[in-house]
Amino acid sequence: MTPAGEDIAWTSADGLALYAKSYGPAGAPLSVLCIHGLTRNHKDFEPMIAALPARYRFIAVDVRGRGRSAHDPEHKNYNPAIYAKDMGLLLDKLGVERVALIGTSMGGLISLLMTRRMPKRIAGVVLNDVGPVVEKTGIARIAAYAGKVRPVTDWASAAEAVKAIQEAAFPDMPDERWMDFARRTYKELPGGEVVLDYDPNIARSLGKVKPGALTNFVLWRLFGGLKKAPLLVVRGAASDLLSDSTAQEMVRRHPDARLATVPGVGHAPILDEPEAVYAISGFLAHLESKA
Repeated sequence: MTPAGEDIAWTSADGLALYAKSYGPAGAPLSVLCIHGLTRNHKDFEPMIAALPARYRFIAVDVRGRGRSAHDPEHKNYNPAIYAKDMGLLLDKLGVERVALIGTSMGGLISLLMTRRMPKRIAGVVLNDVGPVVEKTGIARIAAYAGKVRPVTDWASAAEAVKAIQEAAFPDMPDERWMDFARRTYKELPGGEVVLDYDPNIARSLGKVKPGALTNFVLWRLFGGLKKAPLLVVRGAASDLLSDSTAQEMVRRHPDARLATVPGVGHAPILDEPEAVYAISGFLAHLESKA
């Protein structure tokens, strides 16, 4: 069941109209900013939000170029540093002084940047299937489909397209859930055409990602900025983007971190899986107790 929410509109520093959706009470004991992956949007978090305690306020965003946020005419602005600045302006608009972050894949990298830029504002961070070492196989797989998916004719073919791309990561997903997945990934235009819910130009940013020793060094340095914020690492057991050894090392280096592994899925867990729900619920309660 899709949870009810309230629309939020805000404007970036360079004038783009941006969108987010708020779920839960405005006076909640904890606000949680949810930031999606490269080709996704705010709808990605609705299964998770429906499964987590309703006492919290979840703010799920459409990063520029996705969902109901405007496409950027300057494709060079599709980068995590700009996205992090956009998130700060959203928190300013909402008057949220303290927030937990849940970042999936690219959203996790945005979360790292936010923690470095505004450490006193971040109550804690959930990194969903992403870390300082980005595996080359995962990046190559994402680059192979981002912005290159063939057009579909209707919702049924959209569900088939999503299944073709994602089935390796979700081998046990029931057939009926592929349609739900498609409706979180595609949108229907006024004329009835079903299209992907993002600007194809976002894929250009992948060309700047060069996994290797230098990138790993920079990302581990960035990860070091998380040490004052509690951390939960969620990893799909079959992930090709975040290795088990990197996830274990993240927890080892952090003074207040835990790891939750979701069996039977790859990159990235939807976060409504029982293991993810249990871990995130406990983590939010931990943050609430520290407030």
